[in-house]
Amino acid sequence: MVFKEKFWSLTTMLLLVFCGTFKTTAQELVVYKTTDAILKSMHNDDFSVKVRKPGGEWKDLFEYGIKVDQVVGTGHSVQNASMASFDFSGKVEVAVTLNKGNINSARVRPLSKGIKTQIDKNTLYFTLTNPANLSVEINDDIFHNLHLFANPIEKDVPNPKDPNVIYFGPGIHEIPNQILKVPSNKTLYLAGGAVLKGQILIDNAQNVKVCGRGIVDQEVRLGVKIAFSKNITIQDIFASQCLTGESDNVSIQNVKTISFFGWGDGMNIMAANNVLFDRVFIRSSDDCTTVYGTRKEFKGGAKNITMQNSTLWADVGHPILIGTHGNSDKPDVLENLIYKNINILDHKEKQQDYQGCMSINVGDNNLAKNVLFENIRVEDFREGQLLNLRVFYNVKYCTAPGLGIENVVFRNIDYYGQNANTSIIAGYNEQRKIKNISFENLKINGVLISDDMQGKPKWYKTSDMANFFVGEHVEGITFKTN
Repeated sequence: MVFKEKFWSLTTMLLLVFCGTFKTTAQELVVYKTTDAILKSMHNDDFSVKVRKPGGEWKDLFEYGIKVDQVVGTGHSVQNASMASFDFSGKVEVAVTLNKGNINSARVRPLSKGIKTQIDKNTLYFTLTNPANLSVEINDDIFHNLHLFANPIEKDVPNPKDPNVIYFGPGIHEIPNQILKVPSNKTLYLAGGAVLKGQILIDNAQNVKVCGRGIVDQEVRLGVKIAFSKNITIQDIFASQCLTGESDNVSIQNVKTISFFGWGDGMNIMAANNVLFDRVFIRSSDDCTTVYGTRKEFKGGAKNITMQNSTLWADVGHPILIGTHGNSDKPDVLENLIYKNINILDHKEKQQDYQGCMSINVGDNNLAKNVLFENIRVEDFREGQLLNLRVFYNVKYCTAPGLGIENVVFRNIDYYGQNANTSIIAGYNEQRKIKNISFENLKINGVLISDDMQGKPKWYKTSDMANFFVGEHVEGITFKTN
């Protein structure tokens, strides 16, 4: 009997090891169906994109035409870029063919992914071993690039016959009045190859899930709006924008937003609490992501906001902005904000008042406190500042100065580039200060910036070595390494 028990235990362990190994090495590849209507109206033929299991048969992807915003001088110019997506596990080989000319140079971003490429005339080859949201850029062209979204294999696909499921299969779906309101306790599913021409509105609802590999048509401003709701999940879809206002317990996972129109913020928080952004991709024609207090119809502060494992690209404005809007009469608090494991691909802003990849600009008597920026990789953006912390009074948007900024940690910030203007840290007056700002392992072009760094003259501020201007009404700023 003892022998049998031992034998069973050993067999079980071997089976578990085998099954675990099989799971991690399984090769799955899913491409999405499309329809004639989508082929005729939404295709961009700049690229031909194929994927395959290693050594297997190539499968074609559909290349959607999307729009992005290029600032030319002080004006805006809409450019036509491309987007494609698929699901996989294990390993996948990708071939991107430029249909008009040869490839002289190429890169796949974020650069931190370390994706190696091979060029053969007009085709670029590379291999992926993990899901990723990528920009494939040929011949240094960032405005006619390919946005390639390599998703994990989809799980728990809802049943179209379930009465609690609103299901859209492949094809173009016109929505009356361009607003689709999702009731409580419902799941809205957009299958891969589905295009919804209307806003997804979750208003005064709870226990709602929106998921699938489909897209909300990019021409729809504010493609997803969450208002006065709780227990909401948005997962995997594509849209122009996603707003969360005065809501609680919201999870936004692997969602991609790309905007091209004026004031095209990506993912806004207004007076909301307990919001998680995980593995999102945002390319925006204004700020990528913001946290505000009272704004428009939404009232109150904001707390417990986390953005992680994500990629930000601001064609205009800030990648990250906290604090501008609030309630001057009943001051709001913005607190417990976390940004970690983020790649910032670009920042382009000529106006000095609106620069900063990581910005906390408090107005309207807002207090921002307990903010963490950790493991942020900033690539060589076109124009702006690495960071901007100000208690300010922007008369264009605010009715009072901010109240203060307190307890902010910048940990493992890594910037490589030559285009950053001088960063600014400045309070407003003795009653409206910036307090307790800590930099841990700040690295600029490979140089660690710390209070005891070698080569810093004794009469220099450490901030001078980082090209930061630290103004008046700032106290408790430190630079250190672990």
